[in-house]
Amino acid sequence: MSGIGVVINPRSKRNLADPSAALRLARALGDHGVVRTAGSRDDLHRIAEDFRKLQIDILGISGGDGTNYVTITGFLGVYASEPLPALALLRGGTFNTVANAVGVPRGRPEGLLAKLIAGYLARKHQPLRSASHQVMRIGDHYGFIFGTGAIYGFISEYNLGAEKNVLWAGEVLGRAVAKVLAGQPTPVAQRWEGKVTLDCGAVFPERDYLAIGAATVDQLGLGFRPFYRFDAEVGRFHMLGIHTTAAGFVSRLPSVWRARPMGDAHTYDVLARRAIVEQRGGVVRYVLDGDVHDHPGPLVIEAGPRVNILVERQSGLWPIPGSPS
Repeated sequence: MSGIGVVINPRSKRNLADPSAALRLARALGDHGVVRTAGSRDDLHRIAEDFRKLQIDILGISGGDGTNYVTITGFLGVYASEPLPALALLRGGTFNTVANAVGVPRGRPEGLLAKLIAGYLARKHQPLRSASHQVMRIGDHYGFIFGTGAIYGFISEYNLGAEKNVLWAGEVLGRAVAKVLAGQPTPVAQRWEGKVTLDCGAVFPERDYLAIGAATVDQLGLGFRPFYRFDAEVGRFHMLGIHTTAAGFVSRLPSVWRARPMGDAHTYDVLARRAIVEQRGGVVRYVLDGDVHDHPGPLVIEAGPRVNILVERQSGLWPIPGSPS
């Protein structure tokens, strides 16, 4: 059997709010594939084994950024040296930063799946369009966006909210910027101390940083695009050591928004295949695609495999990225 295999994260915000989503997706898919719910990593491993045996053509993921990287990590572990099926990011999370960055259209999972099915059935006449993107291996995980320091602090503050959504994220950022401009402390701007050793011979020296970040997409979230060199060289990721003050970083936000460099006075800026991140105190606290992690000892980041992500079938079939849902 070929076709479309869909993995659903029942804990994503949209799926928690709409428990019948899995049933609707299964009905929409019909005879064109299978839908599976992954409630645990063990579930995900079994699903990956099943999909590999079924030789599915497209792996659909219904959830947010966290669901995407966990699913990709699980499937890479099962597929090993075999390439993954083309990925269809069906959204379902709060931010969907990676989906936004690579050009996945806006919409609800069932709507995106319906359009995907139509494109899949017409693929002999109009091939499905995909974009190839590098993933990074961060410890035992594979993902697209890594960050420490202020990036970790922002997500930690965001997670304290009773209602986690884009409005709350904007409020967290706005409060932090206001405190920085007023010269007041904020957990979002807490400094990160450590060093980074890179394969290219560069070193981010032992010192305090506002943040260390790395990515294989341009966006960090909320429309900010600090990783403007994310696709400059195949097999490398864009890494930043932001050493400026919080006020200095705020002054460079317009450049970050427009995907322009912050400048040597504010950040170290390199392309790398491998990096060793060492945080003073021994435990590396970081964010990967919106999820927080604590890693004991040095943390290794490496360029991982490339994956193909479906972005559109043909002009006019799906909304232009950034258009209303």
